[in-house]
Amino acid sequence: MEKLGTLAIAPTLICLVYMYIRDKYEHEPWRLLATGVVMGCIITLPIMQTQSFVARFMPLAIGQFGEAVFTSFAIAGLVEEGFKFIVLYLLVWRSKNLNERVDGIVYAVFISLGFAGVENVLYVFNPQLGGLSTALLRAVVSVPAHGLFGIIMGYHFAIAKFEPQNRRYRIALAFFVPFIMHGIYNTLLLSGYAYYLVVFVPFLLMLWHGGLKKIKMHLEMSPFK
Repeated sequence: MEKLGTLAIAPTLICLVYMYIRDKYEHEPWRLLATGVVMGCIITLPIMQTQSFVARFMPLAIGQFGEAVFTSFAIAGLVEEGFKFIVLYLLVWRSKNLNERVDGIVYAVFISLGFAGVENVLYVFNPQLGGLSTALLRAVVSVPAHGLFGIIMGYHFAIAKFEPQNRRYRIALAFFVPFIMHGIYNTLLLSGYAYYLVVFVPFLLMLWHGGLKKIKMHLEMSPFK
């Protein structure tokens, strides 16, 4: 049980430390980062409640693939990324600590990983879905994926902050792009079609490549470099 608990929590901690280290020119205050993680944890309950409510509107007789799409986009992507975006905006949009572009990514990732950590524990210790294999698979795939969605959100969020002329467009992208990526990610996993998994691997690699590139781009524009 102790080993399983470590496997459930470790991926989140590793991703948090990695993101903190990558913010190499001016680290964010610990208190605000911790607040982001805690808020990410707290929104797990309203997210689950909202998802249960949205699930009631799933159309009947839409088949396995239709259910996968509805679950992935309406229940997972829309609700989860929506709550993360709201927390991100309320936490740092007017904060003086949001003073370089990479900060948008840092805060978005910390919020996303707060949620991902709680979600991971719930999955790993679920009597039907959990266990060692679930812990290992989610450590490599699911938890980092939430971090990658956070990178996308924070990337556009920061541009909206520092480029007023593109504000509305980038604010929209800060929610819309991670929502779409999250929906596609879940659909590939839940569709039930084995050949979709062939697409899943390059899609995940694309997310990683794009995420690391976005971090590098915002770091290159740091006034503290």
